[in-house]
Amino acid sequence: MLVRTMAQIEAEGRVISIGYGKATAVRLLTKADGLNFSISEARGSKAGASTLWYKNHWEANYVRSGSAILEDCNSGQRWPLEPGMLYCVGPLDKHRIIREVDTDMRMISVFNPPIIGQETHGEDGAYPPSGDLPPRQGRMTVTTLEDVRKAGMEVSINGGRVIAQRYLTAADQMGFSFSSVKVKEGVETDLWYKNHWEGNLVLDGSLEVTDKTTGDVHILGPGGLYLVGPDDPHHLKALTDVHAISVFDPPLTGNEDHDADGAYPPTGPLPPGPGVG
Repeated sequence: MLVRTMAQIEAEGRVISIGYGKATAVRLLTKADGLNFSISEARGSKAGASTLWYKNHWEANYVRSGSAILEDCNSGQRWPLEPGMLYCVGPLDKHRIIREVDTDMRMISVFNPPIIGQETHGEDGAYPPSGDLPPRQGRMTVTTLEDVRKAGMEVSINGGRVIAQRYLTAADQMGFSFSSVKVKEGVETDLWYKNHWEGNLVLDGSLEVTDKTTGDVHILGPGGLYLVGPDDPHHLKALTDVHAISVFDPPLTGNEDHDADGAYPPTGPLPPGPGVG
């Protein structure tokens, strides 16, 4: 089990400028962690526009807070970005993020191939290559929570005390799945992802994670991340209402149920994970 807190990450120098003088990124998981995705939190507070073009990656962005406008530079189409929306961009998608007023904005950014962690945007708005692209083809997509619900991908668990909103599944061919998970205070459960790696980032609330192998107990608040895999049976307890994101590799189909061990059935080959290779 890998656990990182926001204070630890900031102390390690994982908060970097990503160009344009308007934004920073907190590197929570990187290529060195051995998965097919990286996780960052992008932060901005100044009005202005940034042109981006991830020619060498696919990126999924979940709006955590704030607002902006997303513009497709190819078609001119625009979407208002608000909390709870997710958009995916790739090699064909030169785009702009436009903030019309000074306002704090945070987005959770998941890249495949995973980024190394020290990249800054080049003149064309791209990051340098960092691995092989996932099989996903086509153009950018924008998904709202209402879209997730209409697709039947909002799943009620534990008698409605846990709600998982499946924004990306294996069918999206990003190489990972992405869910927003909301847990009621007091929920407890035993989990053991024997067939997957799962990265979890707490957005709001407080969560207690117990490593059942070592007995270590971790209290994670906003910005806390834990990564679990085949060797990590663990116990979760929501100390308050919790909102977190969950990223699985290999990706989930979206219809899995936990078995008696707290595992999901296999959905693809496992990456090596931290400390391997």
